[in-house]
This record gives sequence, C-alpha cells and structure tokens, in this order.
Amino acid sequence: MQNSLMTKPRPADVGVLRFRYLGVHEIEELADLWGALHQQHTLTAPHLADIIGEVSLEESWRRRRAQYISWLSDPDTMAILAESGGDLAGYAMVTVRENAQGSWDRGERVAVVQTFAIDPEYTGTGVGSKLLEEVRHQLAAMGVRDIEFSALATASEDIRFLEQEGFRPFVTTMVCRVDGFGAHD
Repeated sequence: MQNSLMTKPRPADVGVLRFRYLGVHEIEELADLWGALHQQHTLTAPHLADIIGEVSLEESWRRRRAQYISWLSDPDTMAILAESGGDLAGYAMVTVRENAQGSWDRGERVAVVQTFAIDPEYTGTGVGSKLLEEVRHQLAAMGVRDIEFSALATASEDIRFLEQEGFRPFVTTMVCRVDGFGAHD
C-alpha cells in the first residue's frame, strides 16, 4: 500500500493527470483509495446503521476486490486510475450494461459508475472533474450516451459535484430489511 492517505500534504494544483487503465493483476493498487471511500461511506450514512450493518475495512475490500475482478472479465469494463506526480489521486470503476428500453430513450447501452474514489487530499483540486472527463471521453468512443452515478443520499458534497458536472437526479433507491416493519396507520 502507498503512504497513508491521512499524512500526505494537500496538493495545491494537480496540473496534468496521468490516467492508467488497470487490469485484474493491478487491482491491489486501489486498496488504499477504496479504504478512504469506505471510511467516507461509514461517516456519511450513520442513518443506515439500524438497517444495514457496517462491515470492517478488510471485509469491505475483500468483497469489492472480488467484484472488481468479476467486472473486469467484461472487456467493456474500465478501471481508470488517476495519478498526479506519482501519487494515486483517484479512480473510477465503470461497467457498461445493456439498457432495457422503457420510458426514456437512453440508448442501447448505459454506463454505470460502480466506484468513484478520490484521495481525500485531492478533494477540491479538480481530480474528480478530470477523471470524469476521461470516463466520458472513453464512453463516447464506445458509443455509450448515458452514465448512471449513484451517491449516498446524505453525501451533499458528492451530489453537488455531480450536479456541477451535469448530472440530474433520476431514481431514488430506498432500503429496508425484509423483516422490517410495515406501514403505520
């Protein structure tokens, strides 16, 4: 793993980013960035604690790593790592799925940003916008028109970023335990 994400000095300007497209054999490079995202998730969504149990960082990475390996078996899946001066600044894991035609014309295939993790030290430096620009460029070359990008409902900064990047709310996902209580009269 790289230097601790909590001890690196904050970069003033990222300048030019280098993008690397990772294969299965390079997934371990994402562990620290996933760890920072895992921590952000647990801090941002305490309202879910009574219905969705939190897992340890180690278990979370084990599960996500396995999912990444599975997704990368599809040649349309992209794992894009953004580097700034040798630092791992962020990454995006993007899958492409067939689109069941419904009420909206979204094209034959839709991209799904499965993970978008930015090193906390690079928040507000433009890394997220530049990484998203790279994702869009690659998807356009593949003929994909629409991107789905989920954000925790309580992650107001993430939602604000997405809106600034042209995203609009589409579907709200609600969660509850199967044995949860029903409607109250």
